[in-house]
Amino acid sequence: MSKNVNVQYVGFESQGLVREYRFVVRGAANEISEYTLTIDNESFGSRRVRFQDAAEICSLRLHRELAAFGNHPPRAQYSIGGAELEEYRKSHSRKPSAKPFKPKDPDGF
Repeated sequence: MSKNVNVQYVGFESQGLVREYRFVVRGAANEISEYTLTIDNESFGSRRVRFQDAAEICSLRLHRELAAFGNHPPRAQYSIGGAELEEYRKSHSRKPSAKPFKPKDPDGF
């Protein structure tokens, strides 16, 4: 993906079976392209994805497509699947600490 590209999230719309996330990409020569990425509504209900993470997940996918195709992906619509949601969840989950509780001070304070 070229540094001369500006990706802007412009909002979402809840449809019957999916939520659509819309993005506008502005290129170096003031060319404008619109992209729509969808996530199944069922993924939110089954807690595979949180509402507050969805736009970021879609943005990451769009950036990958832009990078892979020299800022000109072959499609304007993409669907986010279960594998991508799981990959995001794993990479953004908290790692449990080795010691969940602080050891007691030997002096009792």
